[in-house]
Amino acid sequence: MKLTLAENIRVFRKERQLTQEQFAEAMGVTVGSVYKWETGQTTPELSMLVEIADFFDTSMDVLLGYRIKDNRISAIIERLREYCRVRNPEALAEAEKALKKYPNSFEVVHGCAQVYAFFGVGSKDHAETRRALELYEQAKLLIMQNHDPEINEQTISGEMANVWMLLGEREKSIELLKKNNAGGVYSDTIGMMLALDMKKYEEAEKFLAESLLLNTISLVDSVIGYALVLSARRDYAGAKRMLSGLIAYLNPLKEGEKADFADKIMACMYAVMAHVHTLEGKPAEAAECLRCVLAAVRKFDATPDYGIQTLRYPEHRNDVILNDGLGATAADSIRTIMDMLGNQELSGIWKELTGDER
Repeated sequence: MKLTLAENIRVFRKERQLTQEQFAEAMGVTVGSVYKWETGQTTPELSMLVEIADFFDTSMDVLLGYRIKDNRISAIIERLREYCRVRNPEALAEAEKALKKYPNSFEVVHGCAQVYAFFGVGSKDHAETRRALELYEQAKLLIMQNHDPEINEQTISGEMANVWMLLGEREKSIELLKKNNAGGVYSDTIGMMLALDMKKYEEAEKFLAESLLLNTISLVDSVIGYALVLSARRDYAGAKRMLSGLIAYLNPLKEGEKADFADKIMACMYAVMAHVHTLEGKPAEAAECLRCVLAAVRKFDATPDYGIQTLRYPEHRNDVILNDGLGATAADSIRTIMDMLGNQELSGIWKELTGDER
């Protein structure tokens, strides 16, 4: 707690245009006493502080320079984040104060665990990282209080795995991630750690292949959505760059000339690209994209294969069946996309190419 009593006495005295001698006479003390007050060498007794505050028509807290902190939980968490942002070590003392005030608050305990984990990076004695683990374990016991949809036991386990890694406990870190890898959420991290840190390449490959598949599906959804956002802002060049980049990424996934699920995805990508061209006022380019859509649709629907084994992944589970959720066939998927886009010009060009009445 930082007080500014000495500075405040000096400021108030000068505002009244008083010399130290005049102020000393008013308070019934020596000039030397005033000098020591204003330089912080001594502090007035409590009764004298009351007289000084009364003399300057102010309150004791203002005279002392004391500001009451906002100690609501939300304010504490925000303050801790700001300390971390500039790597201010006062965060650790602030965290301990918060834990004493709110020892049974999930938000406080979890937030303080993150503070200790953050300051544990580069720590030589690992005191901060061990404290972080203690707090994460405590946070798990309080998880029922949590209202943040982005936090659950799985995500906390992921944070704990990072702390174990900081402690050099790679095996513990990986095992914790494996136990909490529902939906393959940590497959990328597990695979990377197995390959980079432990040189277990064969085991790593299984997790990396799963991660590559899951992240590719997520990337397709993200890029299509973002391209539509950019198009709505009339940033057509940006939208096309995103779509072109993803198409270039998807091409190598095809194992050969045989039709596979990548063709169905590519058809959807080109349909969105055609949509962007129409918004940009380039119907010829849109028609060219739709020709690519038609070729991919016909290729896939002639010999459909929804299995993952047709894609170029080094390791995979052959029982995985892929589904874009848009339609049973590639043609159905394109019709669904057309309906969602609601682009009459695009639908008109598609109708001309296919004779599709829808």
